[in-house]
Amino acid sequence: MVKNLAFGPFRLDAGAGILFHGIEPTPLGQRAVALLALLLQRAGAPVSKEALFETAWPGQAIEDSNLTVQIAALRRILDKPDGAAGWIETLPRRGYRYVGPAVVVDGPDSAVEVSNRTTLALPAKPSIAVLPFANLSGDPEQDYFADGMVDDIITGLARINWLLVIARNSSFIYKGRAVDVKQVGRELGVRYVLEGSVRKAGGSVRVTGQMVDASTGAHLWAQRYDRSFTDIFALQDEIALSAVGAIAPSLRRAEIDRVKRKRPDNLDAYDLVLRAQSDVDSGMPERVVQALVLLERAIELDPAYALAHGNAAMCHHCLFLRAGLQEADRAASIRHARAAILHGQDDASALTLAGFSIGMDGHDRKAAFTALEAALAISPSSALTYILGSVILGWSGEAVRAIEWSERGMRLSPFDPWAFAAFDAQAMSHLLCGRYDEACRAAYKSVQANPAHSITHVQLTAALAMLGRLEEARAAAARVLELHPTFRFGRQFAGVDCAPALAKCLGDALRAAGLPE
Repeated sequence: MVKNLAFGPFRLDAGAGILFHGIEPTPLGQRAVALLALLLQRAGAPVSKEALFETAWPGQAIEDSNLTVQIAALRRILDKPDGAAGWIETLPRRGYRYVGPAVVVDGPDSAVEVSNRTTLALPAKPSIAVLPFANLSGDPEQDYFADGMVDDIITGLARINWLLVIARNSSFIYKGRAVDVKQVGRELGVRYVLEGSVRKAGGSVRVTGQMVDASTGAHLWAQRYDRSFTDIFALQDEIALSAVGAIAPSLRRAEIDRVKRKRPDNLDAYDLVLRAQSDVDSGMPERVVQALVLLERAIELDPAYALAHGNAAMCHHCLFLRAGLQEADRAASIRHARAAILHGQDDASALTLAGFSIGMDGHDRKAAFTALEAALAISPSSALTYILGSVILGWSGEAVRAIEWSERGMRLSPFDPWAFAAFDAQAMSHLLCGRYDEACRAAYKSVQANPAHSITHVQLTAALAMLGRLEEARAAAARVLELHPTFRFGRQFAGVDCAPALAKCLGDALRAAGLPE
């Protein structure tokens, strides 16, 4: 039986029941020793609740709360000197995993590393490790900048609740080493690896990053940032925020592609939501109907799945505005949005979708922005939150904020599938401010981003009409009715609770172009 286990600045003497930090001892109870020893011996690998129960409470029927209390106590002990509470990672509904520094068996004649370099099974949800960025400046003093930026990226990604992010203390064991990302993926048990470099020259700095599928070696995302090296902390924040904002949608697309390759009879609730995602994002009634079939199956499998409810809310929102303004769809949108908020207090995506539906279909802008601001508190780099928030602001007549939010969202995710909505918000806001050329440019971008969405052509119709280009405006209006034969702008404005000033501005333009009221 293992007697001593050393990890980082700690050493667990399992026989004596003492955890040492350096030479400072902390007595542990028998169950705490058993739990910590098991986690350390299986370092890097998931340890099920059942295995932990059997180790600490052999042969007893014990409630989960007892294990939770013991783990919380261990985290408090580890956290006090070194902030190491995060070395014990929670795997929701499954168990726990030790993700701290390498563990060695500490004895008089040996220093054998515990097998946390073996191949680890991939977790159920997408997983990523952010490796230390290489310092190419030739100046070791610049390591602090590279390491600080990686810390910020890890922190930002860790706020995405559908993503498992390996703790810094595990990924930084690769610092200064030439590594094979496939090997890293096997050793850390992750599907994706983010690596990069920093080069400082004079007053400028270049940061490059690339994300790789560790199972195939395929490159999924790459970006380069060239900035002046002035306020280093502001620079770290800016690059980390931009990187996280771009990486999250790329990860989501990669996961969607992966799930498409799975057998339809082998899909869990998470897979079903991913399969539905592209149809939800289309904003097209016939496609969201298909998405709802998958989402309802996901909710049946997991009634508390907040993201499934959030996406279902978006589907019913689409059907309400673009398939007849039926009260049943509006009510379903609000119902699913409330469920998403109830079950998704830690899920920025679910809170964003719920906030949008409550704001647009429930006409409760205050509640909507409570949800959106909660989403940004969880994930400040959530491009979707800014984009959908800009739409609510646009229809509310808050033109300046709508443009600010839409531009922020597009900067975070320039190729977002919801880009058309950001451009819609810009178009109506410029129109309200009398900037008809800017409104027309934004409307054309919206049409280009989603040419089959009728509302993008509504914005274009209005902008062209206000510019006096009535022939083009009538052609755009004809396209609106081709895509949405029952479109009546008066009913549409009522459906979204359009601000009176914007309703008058848009209404006059659409009426001049021949769209029915």
